[in-house]
Amino acid sequence: MDTSKPRIIEKIAYAFGDAAAGGIVWKVMSIAFPLFFTNIFGLTVADTATLMLIARLFDVVTDPLMGALADRTRSRWGTYRPWLIFGAVPFGLVFALLLFTPDMGIMGKRIWAYSLYLLMMAVYTAVNVPYGSLLGVMTDDDDQKNKFSAFRMVGAYAMGFITLLSFPYLQKAIGGTVAHQYAVLAAILGGVAALMTLFCGLFTRERLKPVRAEKFTLKPFADLFRNRPWVYLTLTGICSNFFNGFRYAVAGYMFTYCLGGEVTVNSLIINYTVFMTFGEVTCMVFGALSPWFTKLAGSKKRAFIWASAICIASSVAFFFVPMSVSSIWVMIGLVIITSMGIGLYSPLLWSMYADVADYATEKNGTSSTGLIFSSGTMAQKFGSAISGALVALLLGVAGFVSGTNADGQTVITIAEADMPAVQRMIWSIFSIFPAVIAALMALLVKLYPIDK
Repeated sequence: MDTSKPRIIEKIAYAFGDAAAGGIVWKVMSIAFPLFFTNIFGLTVADTATLMLIARLFDVVTDPLMGALADRTRSRWGTYRPWLIFGAVPFGLVFALLLFTPDMGIMGKRIWAYSLYLLMMAVYTAVNVPYGSLLGVMTDDDDQKNKFSAFRMVGAYAMGFITLLSFPYLQKAIGGTVAHQYAVLAAILGGVAALMTLFCGLFTRERLKPVRAEKFTLKPFADLFRNRPWVYLTLTGICSNFFNGFRYAVAGYMFTYCLGGEVTVNSLIINYTVFMTFGEVTCMVFGALSPWFTKLAGSKKRAFIWASAICIASSVAFFFVPMSVSSIWVMIGLVIITSMGIGLYSPLLWSMYADVADYATEKNGTSSTGLIFSSGTMAQKFGSAISGALVALLLGVAGFVSGTNADGQTVITIAEADMPAVQRMIWSIFSIFPAVIAALMALLVKLYPIDK
């Protein structure tokens, strides 16, 4: 075992890994979908919801298999790092293709969207599961793990801030149709994500050697469901991503149909990406404060519950804000308060997965770090995509209709009588739905049996 102390360059490199995956790729996918597929690409609400649901069933299989495969990888670069090093270019390339709108009819668009979305999920899994697992082998010091987690969250939120804030300005600079703007932006951001992922793989170190099983068996999968901390934490992870998923997926619809489009305040363009940027910078600041907050609360568990309470209160309050441009700064203020809670609990989630991995190794005698961290990635994708699918379905129920006409053009239809119902649904999805999920998340953490 390498007993050297982690250097600052490693923490920065580790932060770059989630800056790429969380701050660019997943952030754009979370906030652009399903709005991109319904309003720009031209899929129906039903197609959009079905696509995301199928992708989740796909991930249920690929994520744990990737975790088991990563745990058994042997190479000159280590166990988990080679997946980052050699997966960086495919990661950026597939992301760029996913946001390209081909000149096809509805069937061609369906095939393109389904193929690229599933491929994106597979590549994301191949990179992000090993990335998360790195935390379990870079150090055995719990305080250092918390610091690596804090760097990770700061990296993700800082890059998310840059991505979302610059989005409308880059769109205007690129020009052309909205579909063209998304395609060019995806190519640029995909290239940046690839470089950041490569940097992470090259400049981190694996100090601990996983205790490997002699051969592949299904026992590690069965052991997961007998691991009570893992069960509660995975359910918590799904809830945390439901919480974010609802808010990000509906933000674009909120600006388009409740606030009349982008808002300009003293030359500052506030569209849905910039609106959520206020939350990103807050999450970045409070993510860095998470280790301090945890010590103040006395344990990760108590800190998580208090942070969830902040999210519940601010989400409920948002529901009562008038649906008007004149209330934009009140809305932004509540987004900032909500993001304080998110920033405080997000690093704790990944640090708690490391605790669960240590618990599993001690209990079972072999390492299942990759498998356990894969469940965190699966929870992330499951929560975000299912919430996105539900957003599409709920809007459809309220009266929102989208699709592609015979000329291949995207068409949106909302009957005048249905507009108030659509607006109320959008407002509730951004506020009441997340509040209920945050309450469930707090209950699950209270039941989580590890109190460190």
